[in-house]
Amino acid sequence: MALPTAEQIKDVNVRYHDAAAAEYDAKWGIDYGEIGQTQVTAKLRKALGREPGRFARALEIGAGTGYFSLNLLRAGIIADAVATDISPGMIQTLSQTAERLGLEVETAVCEAAELPFEDGSFDLVFGHAVLHHLPDLDAAFAEFRRVLKPGGTLVFCGEPSRHGDRLANVPKRAGLLAAPLWRRLVGASEQRNGHEGGHHDDHALEQFVDVHAFSPGDLERFARNAGFEQVRVRGEELAANWFGWFNRTCESTAEPAEIPWLWRQYAYRGYLALQALDRVLLEPRLPPAIFYNLLISARAPRG
Repeated sequence: MALPTAEQIKDVNVRYHDAAAAEYDAKWGIDYGEIGQTQVTAKLRKALGREPGRFARALEIGAGTGYFSLNLLRAGIIADAVATDISPGMIQTLSQTAERLGLEVETAVCEAAELPFEDGSFDLVFGHAVLHHLPDLDAAFAEFRRVLKPGGTLVFCGEPSRHGDRLANVPKRAGLLAAPLWRRLVGASEQRNGHEGGHHDDHALEQFVDVHAFSPGDLERFARNAGFEQVRVRGEELAANWFGWFNRTCESTAEPAEIPWLWRQYAYRGYLALQALDRVLLEPRLPPAIFYNLLISARAPRG
């Protein structure tokens, strides 16, 4: 089978994310209150290996519906945010949420490898779960360095590790097998607009939008090849992701409105508990490559 071209990858990502935008926050349980702010601040702290401090002007790559940008603004970590995405639908949803929250965010629909900003425009370039969608990572990292001020900070979180991505297939397959029994137990009917484990139309493109899974060395090489310094790669979440993928896979087969509130509370609180277990017990002791998510931070040269 021929590998998809860069243009095909971009087209699929736009179509999928445009279709997913309206339901995205609900699907992933995205929160813009105290919980969301705590989550994104903790990820930033973990990636940096220190307290994040405050950044005057920040650029988010692949901002989606605004999970990171809006929460970092509300937490006071960034003062001025610019949010970019290749999907007009995602940017529209982000803008609507920002208005509802009373936040000012500049937005741009653009590609990561062709950023419409002047050199040295930002103190922080960051993203969450976006690098694995990008067809040309060398060009993208070169752009990240170009738009950063000397000494500026680069942070990306939530990138799938190659080993962790393979491991995640286990709970996903288990979730599909268990889905009929799970629906009977919770009293939810099978999703009417698709088949088990998926949606119809552009929602079915989800399986094609993930282009890469990384080893820690892969991410480090992209950063160093672009001229970044002080490169740091860490792993995040193992038990929490097994639990989360099993639950999400079961949930994806059911009519969303029929999934009981008690189940959602169990799934959410269980995920947070296992996230804490990962953070305290597993992440300090196991190699980054074994975790589902990788986090990278780096610095642009000062001179």
